[in-house]
Amino acid sequence: MADAAIDRLGRPLRDLRISVTDRCNFRCPYCMPAEVFGENYTFLPRAEILTFEEIERLTRLFVSLGVRKVRVTGGEPLLRRELPALIRRLTAIDGVEDLTLTTNGYLLPRMAGELKGAGLHRMTVSLDSLDEDVFERLNGRGYHVSQVLAGIRSAEAAGFAPLKINAVVQRGVNDHTVVDLARHFSGTGHIVRFIEYMDVGNRNGWRLDQVVPAAEIVRRIHEVMPVTAVAPNYPGEVARRYRYLDGSGEIGVIASVTQPFCGDCTRARLSTDGKVYTCLFSGTGVDLRDPLRDGATDDALLATISEIWDDREDRYSELRTAETAEMPSFSKVEMYQIGG
Repeated sequence: MADAAIDRLGRPLRDLRISVTDRCNFRCPYCMPAEVFGENYTFLPRAEILTFEEIERLTRLFVSLGVRKVRVTGGEPLLRRELPALIRRLTAIDGVEDLTLTTNGYLLPRMAGELKGAGLHRMTVSLDSLDEDVFERLNGRGYHVSQVLAGIRSAEAAGFAPLKINAVVQRGVNDHTVVDLARHFSGTGHIVRFIEYMDVGNRNGWRLDQVVPAAEIVRRIHEVMPVTAVAPNYPGEVARRYRYLDGSGEIGVIASVTQPFCGDCTRARLSTDGKVYTCLFSGTGVDLRDPLRDGATDDALLATISEIWDDREDRYSELRTAETAEMPSFSKVEMYQIGG
């Protein structure tokens, strides 16, 4: 066990998010807008993507530095071939206490059982609206809500409970469907988490006036289904929790724009091609793939990862301004490359 990694602001390294593919079957406008990521868009060739063996090796090193929670992301991770085989590798790592996955749910009907059998602990499904027209517009492919709801049912049947349902809320796009989404999942045991629209990447045309503040989201739901705030499950939990007063469950809001939580951020991100990013809004990452393939020892890789984290002082969301989107000189990594 190496010494635990602590960054310059005293934040430990506890979470690792691994993007296993940069491909996605959706074209959500806040992540992979269809006008940019069209049929002729060139994704990473297979040779540039980390293998399962490389992901396992790097994850073991991160765990030795303090990581306890691992999340598998994409793109859409269910597009990665033989994904359950990777899940089995990661669950076998001593020290991984929580292994979870974020998916758009479209492919879950044929994969949920196999993922559960491979040892996946938890699952988050992205679902931005139950309104058919809104959902079809947001996924950019004309897919129906029923296909994702079928995926959620298959995850339930496989034993994933409770699920977290993530919804990115954008003013004038899907904010009018927030209450319906909350109502649909109340009483099911699943937890809907409403996420403020963020300026991730460089291509989603983000503007501050498109953000629906978390406080407004909670107020809209409270007017119909009264809620009360409850304490976080653990230090550094990104979602603020609210419980329905009638006992029918809870919701969460992730307010990285209006109520930044940089001070508690313990997350590192490993991109599809093996770069480490220390913030969702990072401009550059540090390559681990080439040194790994060039024969670097575990000690050498550990030293690199430790140096990356020790030098970390990211707090982008705390420094964000209304003019952020007008700063073309600051290029950020795209979300599909490092997950959410």
